[in-house]
Amino acid sequence: MTDRRITGLRERLVRAEGEDLPLAGDSVPDPTVFDDRVDHAVRVFQQRKGLIVDGVVGPETEAALNDAQYRLGDRPLFFDEVAPLHGDDVAELQDNLSLLGFYYGHLDAVFNRQTEYAVKELQHSLGVPSDGIVGLDTLSGLARVRKKITSAKAFSLRDHHRLESLQEALRDRLVLLVPSGAGPQVSPTGAPDSFAADQDAITLDVAQRTRDLLRAVGAKPVIAAAQGAGASSSGAGPEDSDGSVPEVPEVPEVLPDDALVLTLQCDWNSSPLAQGVATFFWGAPDTRQAYSPVGQLASDMILRELVARTGALDLGSHARQWSALREVRTAAAWVDLGYLSNEDEASRLRSGEYRARLAEALLCGLQRVLASTPEPTATGTMSLADIQDYYRRDG
Repeated sequence: MTDRRITGLRERLVRAEGEDLPLAGDSVPDPTVFDDRVDHAVRVFQQRKGLIVDGVVGPETEAALNDAQYRLGDRPLFFDEVAPLHGDDVAELQDNLSLLGFYYGHLDAVFNRQTEYAVKELQHSLGVPSDGIVGLDTLSGLARVRKKITSAKAFSLRDHHRLESLQEALRDRLVLLVPSGAGPQVSPTGAPDSFAADQDAITLDVAQRTRDLLRAVGAKPVIAAAQGAGASSSGAGPEDSDGSVPEVPEVPEVLPDDALVLTLQCDWNSSPLAQGVATFFWGAPDTRQAYSPVGQLASDMILRELVARTGALDLGSHARQWSALREVRTAAAWVDLGYLSNEDEASRLRSGEYRARLAEALLCGLQRVLASTPEPTATGTMSLADIQDYYRRDG
């Protein structure tokens, strides 16, 4: 389909996603064509916003795109009783006001009267004019206090403390890797009998490769034991180069507060076309409000690295109330590595080279979460050597 309006759609998608997507400008031969890249970008945007993923820019997608054009600070925000302002910038404002304890309403991205009251309370606390208008002075004050609470969506003060205390990144940190065989064995609907064994083999191999990479940067990785296996096998894996089985600690009954848990799974769908990678964290599915900001950051960063390093379809990072995320009582992320029901994706998942890229993505995603200083390396380009250099500089 060709339409001059598609040129504007491309530009709005680039702005909404906040990344340098190859959708506009000189990077495309004809910006008026609704090509595969536009279709993919629309679907990714719909997935991220929790819309029906159909690639069609209908009324709901159009409205969400309009809201996504605004970032906090792009425009003054204030209460307009006749035509209330709405957009992603308002949602970000409400989220920060909620974290600071000034806003107790729904995070609906609409600047309503309750939002105005919360802004005035914030302004009073900051010592700026309490006019309810979010301008430069208010944004500057908010930026100062926001550094103390982080921008992560969460109500958990304990997890905010964890975020502030992550100074040594992965070094000496316990990372529990949970392959599918160590978790609840529930095969997806319609999956063949061979699914469980295939999934267990893939996720265990990825866990072992990730463990080896984590060791190389000074972390303390542990692989959870398979269901029914003895506790002593919790870290077992391939032999080291000298022929000995590496000694690793057993999984402690109570994980330390700064531990990280990664659960690895594969998926199955009745459609053979289903494909892609997804991550999950403990939170509210309807609002994507995280109850574990470290878990959410791990989920988000790992997903970005997975997509960048494998080319897999980005199916999003999602909040869930699963017991596997809630009951560990520390930062946790659930990673779906792909669909075994898709012939092409299953073939890649059985490839050692592809599994190595998955392991690298898990390592680098965690490093991005826990580094004490912002990492300038572009997503998908960080290497093991980069991380080792980081520790040499930091040490």
